[in-house]
Amino acid sequence: MVKKGKCFENYPCWIVVISNLISVLIYALGAYIIYQLGLFYLIIYLVYIILLELRVMANSCVNCYYYGKCCAFGKGRLSAVLFKKGKKNNTKEFARMKISWKDIFPDFLVSFLPIITGIVLVIVDFSWLLLCLVVVLVILSSFGNGFIRGSLACRFCKQREIGCPAEKLFNKR
Repeated sequence: MVKKGKCFENYPCWIVVISNLISVLIYALGAYIIYQLGLFYLIIYLVYIILLELRVMANSCVNCYYYGKCCAFGKGRLSAVLFKKGKKNNTKEFARMKISWKDIFPDFLVSFLPIITGIVLVIVDFSWLLLCLVVVLVILSSFGNGFIRGSLACRFCKQREIGCPAEKLFNKR
């Protein structure tokens, strides 16, 4: 295992797989719950997820240390395929970026909307399956994401050491 304080130049494949597995499970559970409202809402939800992922890669990944490299989520390499290197072209400039809770609120909606939808649907027409899926979604969105970011991703991130706007937001000292 990697010693504390060591950063990955490229993350190992197993971390990328686990990180993305949690995200895909969150998206799939959310999609299933939203689908209970109908196909139209499912399509809107899936398009929303795609647009959010593209937004992150186009606005953040292109300026990150891991652009063109394998970050914990694999987005560094993918963003290099889809987008040109950012104008900042400097990871220290990226570190100076400011983000607020308002900026990341759309990301929280990926889990929040299906959770609220699921709760309402369970109240209206009780279903053990739907209740269990909502509980699993809550667990993955909170503890699952917390584990990925705290133990696998951010812990070994070179950009975090240089300076990360998200790290500044979540870990105010």
